[in-house]
Amino acid sequence: MTETEFPVSVIMEHEQIQHRNWIVPRWVLVGIVAGQDIAERNPGATVVHRDEGREQLLWTGFRLRLYRDAVESYWYNLVGQNPSLFLVCRQDPAGDLVPFRVTANHDEAGAHMEADDQVFAAPIPAEIRDWLEHYVMDNYQPTPPRKRKRSNWTQEAARAQAPGPERRRH
Repeated sequence: MTETEFPVSVIMEHEQIQHRNWIVPRWVLVGIVAGQDIAERNPGATVVHRDEGREQLLWTGFRLRLYRDAVESYWYNLVGQNPSLFLVCRQDPAGDLVPFRVTANHDEAGAHMEADDQVFAAPIPAEIRDWLEHYVMDNYQPTPPRKRKRSNWTQEAARAQAPGPERRRH
């Protein structure tokens, strides 16, 4: 673990379900595991549990990275109702879902959803939440709210209708 990155792994559950007349895959993010012990394994997927038509996969080798230009998004994530980490996945050529990024930036997660990536959310593990809070406290400077000055719309409309100096006749 460094000031700007934290090793994480994810547990995904996969099963085939009946949807109308089709059998389709369903993926669920079970949780995100923090810590160096699991992260030091070879990156990739390992089956950790299997039963009737369902399996849970442990995906290792991820690093949650923090960036100063996203610190406001981290702050909003932490003060929101459900502070979350987001797992971004893409389909491989065989149609399976493959995780490729873990982030605490909800703006980045939203951008991936707009790009047709599949995004899952899970509660932030306590040790990551503490680390993220320290990072935000050290790097976030909220901008003070500014009061806007209201415009007088009636005066602006009158000025817009009045002839300008170039249109006046002498």
